Amino acid sequence: MERLIIDMDGVLADVYSQFRKYEKADLGIVQEAAAVVGKTEREAFRNVRTYVNTPGFFLEAPVMPGSVEVMAHLNRQYEVYIVSSAMEFPLSLYEKYRWLQQHFPFLSWEQLVLCGSKKVVHGDIMLDDHFKNLDHFGGRTLLYSQPHNQMKDPGKHVRVASWQEVAGVLL
Repeated sequence: MERLIIDMDGVLADVYSQFRKYEKADLGIVQEAAAVVGKTEREAFRNVRTYVNTPGFFLEAPVMPGSVEVMAHLNRQYEVYIVSSAMEFPLSLYEKYRWLQQHFPFLSWEQLVLCGSKKVVHGDIMLDDHFKNLDHFGGRTLLYSQPHNQMKDPGKHVRVASWQEVAGVLL
């Protein structure tokens, strides 16, 4: 059975919706989706570091449309691991764990890897929204489209823009 590594933030959890929600509440700014295309999260949202360190940010993040259903199928066909660089935001560890339990109850605790650098992670396939995580990976790579990567050439990575596209590639 192939080992499938899946990122949480920006792939399963819609963190961009959270950034917009927090920025509206904090600064009264409502950015259109097109306004953040090609920018890193830090460039697009002035107080992003504050937001990701605010209790509730990760726990309340919306689920990416279609991810629960596709993940249930993937979990039957692959050795699935959810990997998140949670150590970058240590307060997020418990929230990410609870979020995954709530939205993906069919995943066991053994399938959840909350870590620092993803460079230590090995498998057959990785689905992530950041080049920094995919570029070093030794297996097949899928780049999940997010505003920060949309203007960049996917290079050796297969770009997917939705969970329906993920299903089309992996199922």
